[in-house]
Amino acid sequence: MPDRTFKQLETDRLILRPMRENDLPAYLEYRNDPVVGRYQFWYEPLSEAAALELIRTQQASFPGTPGEWFQFAIERKITTEYIGHVALKPDEWDPRLAEVGFTLGLPYQHQGFGVEAVTAVLDYAFTALNIHRIHAITDVENAASIALLERIGMRREGHHIENVWFRGKWGSEYQYAILETEWKAHRRMEQEN
Repeated sequence: MPDRTFKQLETDRLILRPMRENDLPAYLEYRNDPVVGRYQFWYEPLSEAAALELIRTQQASFPGTPGEWFQFAIERKITTEYIGHVALKPDEWDPRLAEVGFTLGLPYQHQGFGVEAVTAVLDYAFTALNIHRIHAITDVENAASIALLERIGMRREGHHIENVWFRGKWGSEYQYAILETEWKAHRRMEQEN
């Protein structure tokens, strides 16, 4: 069920909110960065007009809409910079199941922002959106994404060998997932430590 009242999520260092048109320059910068897009299926040069249209489409959408990706813009509190996004897509047929993805601009990687942002979105998804299970898919060569998914407590459920044609060659992927009950237990352990 779409959350039509969504305004933002807040963490110690970040605000996660709907995308805005003034995010356009930073969004274009990382979307068109071949290093950032190395493992992303969506990577291809994106025009300013296409990026603006995507942002406007996101502005008209709500988290929790079955079959639609919602991109939570990641903003640093201290600088108000837009630094990336976390995307969540409930399944079209059973919206209690969802997929999560994330992308950060190169200058903001390896600083814990991704863990902080994805954690906030999963907390929100498992409570406000009543999601039962969230999965994520990553290229087996994407060490940073693998580390993030494992750090937040997701379990590797599958290793798909040469299952995608990607950038002119066969690629392999890992599938990770976590249930609501597992997430809540993981979060309790984190708070106790």
